[in-house]
Amino acid sequence: MTAGAPFPGTWKPNQASTVALFEQLRLQVIRLADSGDLPPGTKLPAVRTLAELLEVAPHTVARAYKELEAAGVVATKGRNGTVVSARDMRSDALSVAASTYAAVAKAQGATFAEAVQLLAAAYDAH
Repeated sequence: MTAGAPFPGTWKPNQASTVALFEQLRLQVIRLADSGDLPPGTKLPAVRTLAELLEVAPHTVARAYKELEAAGVVATKGRNGTVVSARDMRSDALSVAASTYAAVAKAQGATFAEAVQLLAAAYDAH
């Protein structure tokens, strides 16, 4: 993305990649948010608009936005659009997810080492 250019700038997903298009978009938003190129509060394009810009199906963008929201990277505000979340909001979302995972693992009788191993495998699979 060039300085001052709105997201997505000149970036487009690689149609020939083995990485799913929604995943490429998800990773690009995370990279830009983490680098500060997409600061907190930045409004992202509407699903259909971004799909047209990237030459992908609207479902591709919707899925990326849904996964980014679940991870706390963005927040969807209904008709007001999707905006990049502050890093502390993302950490809060991860803390909630970690707490839920820990409670389920413990309830299932998993040891700490087993829970970490399962988490690592799931992380690597995504």
